[in-house]
This record gives sequence, C-alpha cells and structure tokens, in this order.
Amino acid sequence: MTCNIYNVYNEGDNAFYPYTHFIFYAREVRTMRESGFQARLIRTLKDRFPGCVVLKNDANYIQGIPDLTVFYKNKWAMLECKKSENESHQPNQDYYVERMDDMSFARFIFPENEEEVLHDLERAWKTSRATRISKRK
Repeated sequence: MTCNIYNVYNEGDNAFYPYTHFIFYAREVRTMRESGFQARLIRTLKDRFPGCVVLKNDANYIQGIPDLTVFYKNKWAMLECKKSENESHQPNQDYYVERMDDMSFARFIFPENEEEVLHDLERAWKTSRATRISKRK
C-alpha cells in the first residue's frame, strides 16, 4: 500500500509544498480491516448455518442498507459489519438496521459482539442442535 504525495499551492506565500494525503491511506487501511472481518464472518456464518446463502449488498444502491443479507432455510437476516464497536455509523444505517430487525433480524456486528449476535441469530432462527442427554447413575 502506498501513500500519495501531492504538491499543494499555498496562496499566502505563493509557494508549492509537498503534502502527504493520509486521508485516502487511512481509508484503505480501514476498508481492508473491515473487509477482512467481513470475509471471516461470512465463513463463520456458512460453518454455523450449513447451506445458508450470504449476499453482499451494494452500498451505492441504497445508502445505509446493511452489508450482508443471510438466507437460511425459510428465514433471512441482515448484518452491518463494523471493524470495531466505536466505528461511526453512516447516514441511514441505524434506520435500516432497525427497520429490517422489525421485519426479521438485523444487527450491527463487530468483533467485540460477534459471538453475542450469532447466538441471538441462532436463537431467532431456532437452529436445531443435537440434544444433550444426561446419563442416570
């Protein structure tokens, strides 16, 4: 990954100065981390819910629509991936997560709450698990 350097003109002293454009660089780093988490989450969903279909949604189509739609049997869920709990929400994300949660299941998911969200999703979908039978002595 490279950092772009630009010459910036400063009108005050009529001179050009080299300027490192860290905004794009930081955005690339953030995107890679979130995309890495998202890729791992997709694998986890497919392992935890065998046969599920996970679609990546186009953020440019509807601003604020959650990143992932997950279909499992006759149910669906939407998940908005964040690289951390403290990452800011984009316009309309809260609205769509709340609206989709009213219809089915939707959450913001990040590494710190991943297990909790997946457990809630499992409970919402009532995934069948092997029955645990205790032996009497």
